[in-house]
Parts: sequence; structure tokens; C-alpha cells
Amino acid sequence: MPVLLFFTFIAGIVTIMAPCIWPLLPIVLSVSSGGGRRRPLGITLGIMTSFTIFTLSISYLEKFLHIDPNVFRTIAVIILVLLGLSMMIPSLGIRFEELINRLLAPFQSGIKKQGTGFLAGYAMGFSTGLVWAPCSGPILATIATLAATQSVNIKVVMVTLAYVSGLGIPLFLLGLAGSRFFNIMRRFTKYTARIQQAFGLVIIAAALLIYTNYDKNIQLKILNLFPSYGKFLSGVENNAQVTKELGILKGHKADKREVRVHKGLLPDLGQAPEFAGIYKWLNTPAPLSMRQLRGKVVLVDFWTYTCINCIRTLPHVTAWYEKYKNNNLIVIGVHTPEFAFEKNTKNVEAAIRQFKINYPVAQDNDYRTWRAFDNSYWPADYLIDAKGRIRSVHFGEGNYEETERNIRALLEESGSPVAAAVSSLKDRTPRYRLTPETYLGMARMERFASPERVSGGTQAFTLPLFIPPNYFAYQGAWNLSEESAEAEKGSALEINFLADKVFLVISPHAKGDKVRVLLDGKPVDDSRAGTDVKNNVVTLDEQRLYGLIDLRGIIQSHLLRLEFEDGGISVYAFTFG
Repeated sequence: MPVLLFFTFIAGIVTIMAPCIWPLLPIVLSVSSGGGRRRPLGITLGIMTSFTIFTLSISYLEKFLHIDPNVFRTIAVIILVLLGLSMMIPSLGIRFEELINRLLAPFQSGIKKQGTGFLAGYAMGFSTGLVWAPCSGPILATIATLAATQSVNIKVVMVTLAYVSGLGIPLFLLGLAGSRFFNIMRRFTKYTARIQQAFGLVIIAAALLIYTNYDKNIQLKILNLFPSYGKFLSGVENNAQVTKELGILKGHKADKREVRVHKGLLPDLGQAPEFAGIYKWLNTPAPLSMRQLRGKVVLVDFWTYTCINCIRTLPHVTAWYEKYKNNNLIVIGVHTPEFAFEKNTKNVEAAIRQFKINYPVAQDNDYRTWRAFDNSYWPADYLIDAKGRIRSVHFGEGNYEETERNIRALLEESGSPVAAAVSSLKDRTPRYRLTPETYLGMARMERFASPERVSGGTQAFTLPLFIPPNYFAYQGAWNLSEESAEAEKGSALEINFLADKVFLVISPHAKGDKVRVLLDGKPVDDSRAGTDVKNNVVTLDEQRLYGLIDLRGIIQSHLLRLEFEDGGISVYAFTFG
């Protein structure tokens, strides 16, 4: 924990150099220009306080008080605009200052006499903290996820406080410098008032950029132009120790398996756990257990049928099974659902037929086997030797030759050598940076173009004029839930993607529901349509992954628009290839 707190503190300090904080800087500078020596401290503490409270409590406000978080955001933007106007129009500034003083009179009688302006600065800082969205690295992403799922505990609070403490130091120094700068200028130039008016205009512009989310567009363009700069900013958080500590913070067990080298071949990662809480076994006449599989080499493959990464690994897994099943290998596919509808046995059986899976599949609907293996990923492969010991673990796609060599090594170790050569199946793991998997439900929603925060129930959305790369946006009326978004008839969904192929997990309201597909504002033609698109329309048949776009091996950026001709259709997640 101390290591995580240290790196979080450093990440907070480094944030001062990130583009996401730049809209904040003119506000801090200009507000610090008057009101006494302690005003910069008030501004800094106000930002730190509001950011901490809002970040950790937003999900509770939504759930228990039914408060729309956008209300706070709108109020804060209005205050910032009034602040900017007060700096541009001196008479309005005097009235605004009087209003703030009256509101804070019960709290600042002593401070006000000293002329410090601490509480006035604190009020301005508090408003600013409500509209500021920091750059989301691994640490802040973990805090946001835990807060969104009402999993806040003392450790999460400590990490948040470490971040805002680091952020507060450069902000305070900047505010102090601004205060002294303006004080010096008043002595030597008659244009101080004009400069303050210019800063007022900058504050209004910054408030409007924040409100419309166009500040994010600017930040994204800067980081795209200077990728090494973005890599430097995130480098503080991207190390193995921080990743391990964040895993513990999220509730993942620390890996306490004893690693022992076995004959100089593969490490011994501990005893494989038993299959637990299996809802149903498929492709096998009877349930299986690790105990009865003793003597065989076992490959446990965690997958789910709508995961494009899993789908790309399945040809290799099925090929290994067919090739080595007579040489003492057995593959167990553990189907752990990512979405609720993936618990449906008929859907899993259809996927088994579609992907030509002949090995046993266990439906792990309650995540009990997933938790027994302390797993966190789709796909994930655990290779187990004939004595029931885990000898190799691989997460994600790729490294197929290495996995097959490990299979062959354990087969030889079990007394069943193989003569056939290593498989020559093409590795289709993407080697380029694609748009990441994009979830459309509230629980894991990221890269949502507008508005910045959403709440459950039917929401009316308007598409922004510009959708940044890798972002998506809704249009029309949508009913948002934790893991999906349900469209009303006539609604639309757009995403600005970089990929060759685009897939979307969709659940129809009724068989035959239709979704119209447009690419860059035009109906998609057959040369770029995915496998499930005919005449620029997807006709839905069941809950599954649908292929929408196929650029035939060309990686390009495009704007995809989906128009929902029927209501009640639910969408879950985009994946890209």
C-alpha cells in the first residue's frame, strides 16, 4: 500500500503537465489575482475537496438520492461564467464579490477582517473542481471503477487523497505565483485591468469548452500529435508494482503460488483448483473434475462467446485438441459470461456449433470456477500437467507457438511424446493499435462523447458536432442499464473507430428487428460490410456478436452510424479487429 500511495502522489504532481489540466490553469491564475495572500490556498483546497467528494460519492448520490450529477456540473459552469464576466465588467465584479461575501458571511467573519479572501477562493475552487475531469490513468480509472460500483473503502479514500495531495502542490504554487505576478504588475503598469479582462474571457472560454466536452477533443489532438509526451505522462503509473497493488485494491488475490522449477522445463505454479459451481456441462455425458482428469495434460480455456479476442483464439484451441487428444491432452472450455444473456445455455450451445468446439465446455454462470482460479481475463489459458499442477498461464491472444510447445513438453513429460510438427495456423492477433473494446452500459462506460456523465433510466441524447477518435455517442432516447443500452425506435448510435473490422454484441427485442448501417454518413456498401450486413441492414436473429464492418485488411479511421428501425434493441459492447 505505501508504494501505491507514493506513485499516486507522484502521479498527482505530474498531472500539472497533462493537457487535461490546462483549462484549469487560467482559472487558478486569474482567481488568485485578488483577495489576499491566502486566496491561492483556498482555491487549491476547494479544487481538492470537490474533486475528492464528487469522485467518491457520485454513484451514491445517483443511487440513493436520485440526483443527476449533471446538475452540479451545470451549476459549476454557470459560476465560472459569472466569474469570467465579473472580471471583464468591473461593476458586475463588485456585485459578484458582494454576493459571495454575503453567502459566506456566517463562516468568514474573522477571515474577512484580515482581507485574506480564503473562503471566497475556496468557493471558486470548489466550483472548479466539480467541472474538471482529470486524465484517467490506471490509478484514477481504478478509483472511478470502485466508486461506480459502490466499493469505496478506506484504502480507496487514501489513494484518492494521495492523488489530490500531489495535485495540490503545483496548483498552489501556480496560484501563489499568479497572485504575486498581478501584485507586481499593479505597481508597474496601468494595463493590469485589461489583462484581468482578458483572463476573464479565457475563463468563459474554458468553462464553455468543459461544458461542451471540446476540451477533451483538444487534449486528444495534442496527445495524438505528441505520443511520446503522453507515454511520459502515463509512465509513472505503468509499472509492475503499481499494477499489482491496483489488483489488490480491486479485490484480486495476490499471487501466493509457490514457483518451483520442474526439471528445468516449466515452473510449478501450484495445485490446480477444482471446477466449482458449474451450472451445466456441455459436450460431455457427465460432469468432470480435476481429480478424475489426473494423468492427463489439461488445458483450461476461459472464454465467452461474444468476446472477439476469445473468438480469434478458438481456432488454435480447437486445433490443439484435435491434434493431441489421442496423446493424453484434454481441453476444458470454461464459459464464464461477460453479459447476463450469455448465461443462456441455448446461446452457448449455438456458439459451440458455430465455432466447431468438440471438447467439453463448463458453464460457469456464477463465476465460481473463475474465482477459484483467481482469473481476471478473457481469454485465459491454464496449462495443467498430469499431476494436477499448473505449469503455464497465458492471458489474451497470441503466443500460440509457445503455448503449443508447452503442451508438447508436458505430454512428453507425462510419457506421451508427439511426433507431429507444431501447427502452422496463422496468428491473427492484431499488431497495431486499434480502437479498444468499448462498453455501452453504465458500469464500464468509457470514451462517451456527450454528456460527460450519465444516469440510468430513459435518457434523451443529441450527437455532438464532432466525435473524437475512439469515442461514441447516442442520439434519440435510450434506456441505460449497468451493462447495456436499449434503443427506442428511431434512435442512433455513432462511433469514430480505427480498425479493419467492427463487431457489436446486440440483443434483439424480437427476431427480425433491423438496424441500418452507415459508414461516414453513407449506407455501407457490400465491399465494406461485415458478415451480418445485407444491403446495409442487419437483421437480428438472436443475442450474439454481429459483424458490422469489414474493410478487407485495411486499417482505417471511419465514423460508423447505426440507426435502429425497431425499438427495444439492446447493445452491449463494440469490439474491433
